[in-house]
Amino acid sequence: MPAQQQKDHYETLGLDRNASTDDIRKAYRKLARKYHPDLNPGDKSSEDKFKQVQEAYDILSDPKKKQTFDQYGFYPDGGMPGGGPGGPGGSGGASDMPPNMNFGGFDFGDMFGGSDFRTAGGGGGRRASGGGGGAGAGNGGAGSFQDIFGRMFSQQGRGGSAGAQYQTPEKGTDLEYALAIDFWQAIKGTQVRINVQRQELCATCGGSGASGGQNVVCSECNGTGNVTQMAGAMRFSLTCPRCNGTGQLRNVCPTCQGDGRTIKSEQVEVRIPPGAQDGSRLRVAGKGNAGSHGAPAGDLYITVRSQPHPFFKRSGDDIEITVPVRVDEAYLGAKIEVPTIDGRALLKIPHGTKNMQKFRLREKGVFNSRKNSRGDQIVTVSIEPPKIQDERTKELLRELATLHPEDPRADIWPQVAN
Repeated sequence: MPAQQQKDHYETLGLDRNASTDDIRKAYRKLARKYHPDLNPGDKSSEDKFKQVQEAYDILSDPKKKQTFDQYGFYPDGGMPGGGPGGPGGSGGASDMPPNMNFGGFDFGDMFGGSDFRTAGGGGGRRASGGGGGAGAGNGGAGSFQDIFGRMFSQQGRGGSAGAQYQTPEKGTDLEYALAIDFWQAIKGTQVRINVQRQELCATCGGSGASGGQNVVCSECNGTGNVTQMAGAMRFSLTCPRCNGTGQLRNVCPTCQGDGRTIKSEQVEVRIPPGAQDGSRLRVAGKGNAGSHGAPAGDLYITVRSQPHPFFKRSGDDIEITVPVRVDEAYLGAKIEVPTIDGRALLKIPHGTKNMQKFRLREKGVFNSRKNSRGDQIVTVSIEPPKIQDERTKELLRELATLHPEDPRADIWPQVAN
């Protein structure tokens, strides 16, 4: 049958297969900011892309999952291709087969003289069923043989026995949130509280995933942690699938269903430093999802979105404004008051100032805590002509035209001549 098309998680993050852990983390954070649903409301394609980026990071950031993906080229949910309900082999054990390894068309009954495939646990024995899906009646041997190899590859891909992997502590995943603040909050800094949906340790079981009471001996392997599967003259010793190799069955916590974590809403206080820029990211340590089996929690990353101001325009650490001046102030010179983010400031307009000329007010911009310095304020002056509503003003303008008859457009014509 044709091979199942798999996702290239390295390609999703824009990386090659030699990418380091730091490269993977940086690529994830960059793409998560770009496609985050809060920053792209109503954009279905960005939402789908965000899910793909999240899935790729969940696998490549986990050493065991990454090892399996690098070795086989996939790590799908629920096991590896080649088995599972409705797939080749049809049994859960075969769902961890490597790609294109399918025994569904091979008659192992001929190979082993029609002998049955048996599974024994701790000295006891039971006849293995043919499994569901493709390994039903008529090809039970192929299904059981495929189950054996599937479970062997499953243990290999997970780096050891299932019982050992089950108890491996894993650091909690990071969370990404977008926070909208107004112009003055970004300039002066503020403290805000946001509601975060995050995984926390289960209060019922304390994160163990087990409820009170003693564990019971696993009836599948009789407490040994291993089961033996027979295929004719071949004997396979595999980790018990029921107890994951521990030999005991624990009582699962009814609150978290054995995961050790539950989803809860928490109010997290976030400090926005003075001078925060639009698109900047803040890290709140330990406020991501809780880790498993005592591992530390992930971090919370806040992407700041600063709203614009109707008058002040921000360019990095500088503030830009445009103020109107009268004709006489521009030509004769004057001292005028202009607004700044700190209040009013005095600006000297020299005589002969031209329209849209720029002036700089030193250290009147935004404070940068990293540089421990302030930007500047750039003031652009716009010369406003007077409103002529009386004869006296008209007379003065006619007199001005007589005193200065030069043509301001004289220099244009030589430049446009053919």
